[in-house]
Amino acid sequence: MADRNLPHWRSILFVPVLNERFVSGAPTRGADCIQLDLEDAIPPDSKQEARERVGAVADQLHEAGCDVIVRINRPWRMALADIAAAVRPSVIALTLPKVPGAGHVDAICEVLEDIERERGMDIGHTRLIVMIETAAALSQMEAIARASHRIIGVIVGAEDLAVSMGMRPTHRALLVPNIQAVAAARAAGCMPLGFVGSVAGYSDLDTYRDLIREARELGFTGAFAIHPNQVPVLNAEFAPSQEEVEAARALIEAFEAGRREGRGAISHLGKMVDLPVVEQAQAILAAHGRFASRRL
Repeated sequence: MADRNLPHWRSILFVPVLNERFVSGAPTRGADCIQLDLEDAIPPDSKQEARERVGAVADQLHEAGCDVIVRINRPWRMALADIAAAVRPSVIALTLPKVPGAGHVDAICEVLEDIERERGMDIGHTRLIVMIETAAALSQMEAIARASHRIIGVIVGAEDLAVSMGMRPTHRALLVPNIQAVAAARAAGCMPLGFVGSVAGYSDLDTYRDLIREARELGFTGAFAIHPNQVPVLNAEFAPSQEEVEAARALIEAFEAGRREGRGAISHLGKMVDLPVVEQAQAILAAHGRFASRRL
């Protein structure tokens, strides 16, 4: 994966910018990142009020130690107003819904550069998470992910994609688009975010945990959460378990002992171990190091 200086976010918690109770409680939820929502969580007649609040709320959460991102609206007139309101030092990234192609990202980046320059910010400060939510975008996924160095994450929006595709947001229907998203993100050096399922089903945490475990197996590194109860599940399941860490250490130790004896591959616990297997174990230890000090 190319180095884009990616953050390490297992859990990205949606917070409606106008809900003061949710905003004030957000820093206590344990999420790796807080996503202030200007899109679906805000009624049309409250959009301007949300824009006027988003800067102060972002600053408040940033001062409380949170990583903050903002999801903007898709229609251009709304998007431009959202961007003007949200771009500031306390906002790490914007989430772009319904990205149709790389040209859309290019246009957004041109606007971001102008605003960052006007506000005395480092050019490139504002990163991007792109949402794949239309049939047209599926064939453009890799080009979208590669469109800008600002892009740090790719995610499939299950509900909107299902509408665009004329399908139900079932596991079977969403599996291929999500695997495509993992491949596109990895090829471009971005975070693959999400899981194979609808974000709307948050009440059954046992089923949700199974989906997140599967997501990690498929290569995802984190996901959006629409309810605080999902955050501990994401934090636990997107980080290696203690059993995985101990097994990885033992495997690496056995492999290193074999290398000292001049062997390039070894047998460990009845399985053949060569360099790619060791690299997987090293990735587990690296992930453990990133998350061990964070609260689950």
